[in-house]
Amino acid sequence: MISRGILQQKCRNAIRRWLRSCAAQTSPLSPSPVVSLGNSSYIGFSSQPIVSRYAMASFSMVNDKLMDLNIPYSIKRSCFSSHALLDLPASGIVSIPLAQTGEGIAECELLKWFVKEGDQVEEFQPLCEVQSDKATIEITSRYKGTVSQIIYVPGDIVKVGETLLKMVVEESQGSNLASNAPDDMKSMGAEVCDSSIQSSDLRNSNTGGVLATPAVRNLAKQYGVDINHILGTGQDGRVLKEDVLTHAVQKGLCKEPSSLSVNSVEHFQGEEKYSHTLAADGSQYEDKTVPIRGFQRAMIKSMTLAAKIPHFHYVEEINCDALVKLKASFQEENRDPEVKHTFLPFMIKTLSMALSKYPLLNSCFNEELQEITVKGSHNIGIAMATPHGLVVPNIKRVQSLSILEITKVLARLQQLALANNLCPEDISGGTITLSNIGAIGGKFGSPLLNPPEVSIIAIGRLQKVPQFVDDENMYPASIMTVNIGADHRVLDGATVARFCNEWKLYIEKPEQLMLHMK
Repeated sequence: MISRGILQQKCRNAIRRWLRSCAAQTSPLSPSPVVSLGNSSYIGFSSQPIVSRYAMASFSMVNDKLMDLNIPYSIKRSCFSSHALLDLPASGIVSIPLAQTGEGIAECELLKWFVKEGDQVEEFQPLCEVQSDKATIEITSRYKGTVSQIIYVPGDIVKVGETLLKMVVEESQGSNLASNAPDDMKSMGAEVCDSSIQSSDLRNSNTGGVLATPAVRNLAKQYGVDINHILGTGQDGRVLKEDVLTHAVQKGLCKEPSSLSVNSVEHFQGEEKYSHTLAADGSQYEDKTVPIRGFQRAMIKSMTLAAKIPHFHYVEEINCDALVKLKASFQEENRDPEVKHTFLPFMIKTLSMALSKYPLLNSCFNEELQEITVKGSHNIGIAMATPHGLVVPNIKRVQSLSILEITKVLARLQQLALANNLCPEDISGGTITLSNIGAIGGKFGSPLLNPPEVSIIAIGRLQKVPQFVDDENMYPASIMTVNIGADHRVLDGATVARFCNEWKLYIEKPEQLMLHMK
């Protein structure tokens, strides 16, 4: 309270000194018209002094008392605010950045563009498709306008927040953005920015970037030249492929344009090619470097973490004769041509039933907090090999789904994975992973955990093998080998063995599944 009083007293003394100096200078000042702004709040920002049309009532101090002299005068001042005067940049050009696509995502790979320079774009129209470590996402437009410049080409890595492209938006959007400003401030804002817009227009015309297609920009990047230093011969100064090649020849970076190889042209057209030389026998021996992109980057991170976890594996053989008959029965009674019955949905459902009795296998381990979280939902991940890499989408809340519902969800996820269209919700939230390596080949595999999960199961190929009964008679049986990988910090061998016995019971005797299903 004492410091506040001292501060207020200092402010009053300073005001009194200023008022005395103003009163002494009132006579030479010429009157100016009084224009009141009322209670309008400034939303503008300017570091330039502005000649005010707001004339304060003149006053003087006589014996430390404020006397109203009613003599208007003009002063200069600057207006400051945390809000931009105009939300829309000069010339109506806005930058479209790569937005945050998910938690922990710092960069994405640009897969393809849906628009090109000069295209008209509607609000919420898809602009491009990007792929993070977790999913493929479409970036949509917040504005309606025209694409003026595309910054990146497919295959580039774009960091979150970096500009993907620039657009020229319509004037109506600019007026809508500033429509909430008070009328008095709009007039003053126009007065403040009138001189600065012209210089800003000129500055933007120089810094907006040269006109060029993404393929031409990629070609310039290949030769290591700055496209902004190339004189464009196309319409409106657009840089063409020939301009890049001519510039590269002048810099001694390539041969004459007429002698360029076909490979360079194919590369310019967007196809990923690698230069190579042929040996005398026609074989190719040159090395090539392939960048790590998309889901493969996520696999590297996950497996690097998994390598630090103490694993142990439990292998068991399961007789699937009853499962084979059940699948054949489902297929015979199938009336839906879009549904194809396989063994995997039944394996997923029986796995969920076994997890209900041994929930510790459906948990996650937090090493930093030294905590185990037992998950309530059985979100069973299915490892899928796609042309774009290994991906593990998961089926949510399997304990509440029927075998037919699991079949349909699995088919949907497989189609999305092949098309590289999985969304973050399809991939996140898994609690245990099932890898059907037998669909490709192999009797069994030794899977690595998918952190922070504590268990993973690899299913081998179903094959006919001879089996012996107690009287030493032999018969053919459909045998499947499963290999359960577990985190030994959380699970012990006895728990995993009992869990596997429970799962095996449901597979070998499907009628037991009917008794326990809710």
